[in-house]
Amino acid sequence: MKMKCSLLTLAVIICGMQVMGQQRPHYTQYILNNYILNPALSGVENYTDVKLSMRDQWVGLNGAPKTTYLSIHAPIGKKDYRTSATSYEVPGQNPRGSYYWENYTAAEPHHGIGGTIVNDKTGSFNRFTANLTYAYHLGLTPTTNLSAGFSAGITNVSIDRSKQDFTGTGDPFDPATGASLSGELNKIRPDIGFGLWLYSKNYFIGASAQQIIPQKLQFTDDAAFLTKGRLVPHIFFTAGYRFLLTEDINVIPSVMVKYIKGSSNFDMQPEVNVKAQYRDLLWLGGSYRYQNGYAAMAGLNIGNTMNVGYAYDFTTTALNTVSKGTHEFIVGFTIGNKYSGKCPRCW
Repeated sequence: MKMKCSLLTLAVIICGMQVMGQQRPHYTQYILNNYILNPALSGVENYTDVKLSMRDQWVGLNGAPKTTYLSIHAPIGKKDYRTSATSYEVPGQNPRGSYYWENYTAAEPHHGIGGTIVNDKTGSFNRFTANLTYAYHLGLTPTTNLSAGFSAGITNVSIDRSKQDFTGTGDPFDPATGASLSGELNKIRPDIGFGLWLYSKNYFIGASAQQIIPQKLQFTDDAAFLTKGRLVPHIFFTAGYRFLLTEDINVIPSVMVKYIKGSSNFDMQPEVNVKAQYRDLLWLGGSYRYQNGYAAMAGLNIGNTMNVGYAYDFTTTALNTVSKGTHEFIVGFTIGNKYSGKCPRCW
């Protein structure tokens, strides 16, 4: 009986990874750190940008996804620095007001490097990914830049068999999870990504692909499994525009469309996001993810060195009967922020 239960459990999970859903984590506050989705943002700022995030999804549901990540990136050879109100507060100037945007100029060509570490745990599965990134930024017009970047690293997917043992016997030869002596409970795969990022003083447009090499992911060679687990490419399209409502308030609506084969009837999941910001101090926002739910967000910039954000998601699916929602925290640090960015800082 135990073997049948384990076989069924693993079959459902593995099939679900390929047929039913997204294999990469969700990020509600992607607007605060598009770099986690697109390596072309490596070095987009004039300082070293560090972000830490924790996401506790579907609170109250046993085995629900829990995601943490660390990202860091910085420019290389970016010499066109200039002081402005986004670096040090200048009396009488608003770093988010009309003066800054009227005098905005594109950055000179430069490089950017960085790295990300992501750990995503769902039920008995744990996925750890580490990547290094590189990007090159080129000025297209006096106010517009285009950057291209790539990421390369590894993904490790592992299974905690104790969470698939329904009897407590711990049979090491259960074919559903592979023999303990064969090392079948741990899979390491290469991870490659690519992205483009077009940005100016009041808009951004991006396209990126993660996990671009399709790869088999199985923990058993049992021929009884007709549907084989695979890592499939994830493609992201993002765009946003900044509206200056008053000298103190600006609003940034944005959209992201994810394309993942087998994730839905149309293989796509769009979501919309709106962020309203007061000066360079605090912001409020909301988002909607198609056929999934809504989210509310808030954040605060602390001086020129730190920023924090929080999001609460509530699903409109059947999970709302057993889940208490999703919490997502993000903390950012700006190291060496002595000059203003030649791009819209802290979108």
